[in-house]
Amino acid sequence: MIKELLKSGKTEEEAIKAALDELGLERDDVSVEIIDRAKSGFLGIGAVKAKVKVSYEIPDEPKPAKVKPVATEKPVKAEKPAKDERPAQSSKNTKPSAKKEPKKEAFVRQNAPAEEKSEFAEIRNFLTGLLKNMDVEANIDITEKNGTIDVTLSGPSMGSVIGRRGETLDAIQHLTNYACGKGNDKRPHINVDAEGYRSKREESLVKLAEKMAEKAIKYKRSMALEPMNSYERHVIHTALQNYDGVTTTSTGTEPNRRVVVNYVKPANEPEEKPKTREWA
Repeated sequence: MIKELLKSGKTEEEAIKAALDELGLERDDVSVEIIDRAKSGFLGIGAVKAKVKVSYEIPDEPKPAKVKPVATEKPVKAEKPAKDERPAQSSKNTKPSAKKEPKKEAFVRQNAPAEEKSEFAEIRNFLTGLLKNMDVEANIDITEKNGTIDVTLSGPSMGSVIGRRGETLDAIQHLTNYACGKGNDKRPHINVDAEGYRSKREESLVKLAEKMAEKAIKYKRSMALEPMNSYERHVIHTALQNYDGVTTTSTGTEPNRRVVVNYVKPANEPEEKPKTREWA
């Protein structure tokens, strides 16, 4: 279908552009017929605008075809197989499906003897559950000596059990004493160790205490150590309780409580006279 549009302008180009802008078409999409050419006249008198006719094609809309209704057939019910009919088995040998093995979880090897004290069994059961939740594989050995229950943990993941400067191990020991000694004031103290960490730590703390005591005596002044937990402070106090020339005290509040090694002046040491300045 062909349609036409008349447009006018000062020039032919201006008239054609106005038509294309109105239609939203390109120059190649239309045919242009110039009806009147632009005339400037004389001093603007008798001027005539250009007039063009733009023809463009609109595609005819297709008429919808009549569709005959299609007859629908009723669905046919599938016949049930006879009771004695069974699906044929494949002649090929089929391998049985391999059973999936259960995922191995970290476990605690308790090493419990056949007959064990009820106190030991309670401690073992508590630590078994605690270490399982920590996903740690460990051995648990329990002994008793001088009124103290010693628990030794060993295994491949003791680093996570010990923690930074033994903080995790101290927490495990505190929880074990609280859970297994609750409601029993006569229960002995439970000492939990891992891979001999506490003995190694005690040895290094004793050396540190003696070193700080020597400094205190040499410089005749008090020396403060870094913050420590109650167990480590106890080791320092015990190491220097019979050390001549120093005493120990604790200062500060948890978790920044620390040991101070104080210099003690001997009784026979003469007092230093204050220095006086001589004037000329």
